[in-house]
Amino acid sequence: MIGDRQTISILQACEQVGVSRRTIYNWMAAGKIEYVRTAGGAVRIFSDSLWRAPESVSRRPQPRAAALAPDLAES
Repeated sequence: MIGDRQTISILQACEQVGVSRRTIYNWMAAGKIEYVRTAGGAVRIFSDSLWRAPESVSRRPQPRAAALAPDLAES
């Protein structure tokens, strides 16, 4: 239930996670964190959504180093 969950401001979220406000807004737009808008229009972030398990957040695969550099062994 939403009433039982703790919410924090964007500034507090930035301080807890160590990222910029822009990053928090990007995460909100991407659906990576849950938030709610108050009746006055302020954004409150559910603090438990900042600490999801890594497997629950989609990540782009990192390129392999071999694909970035030519294979020097075949020269």
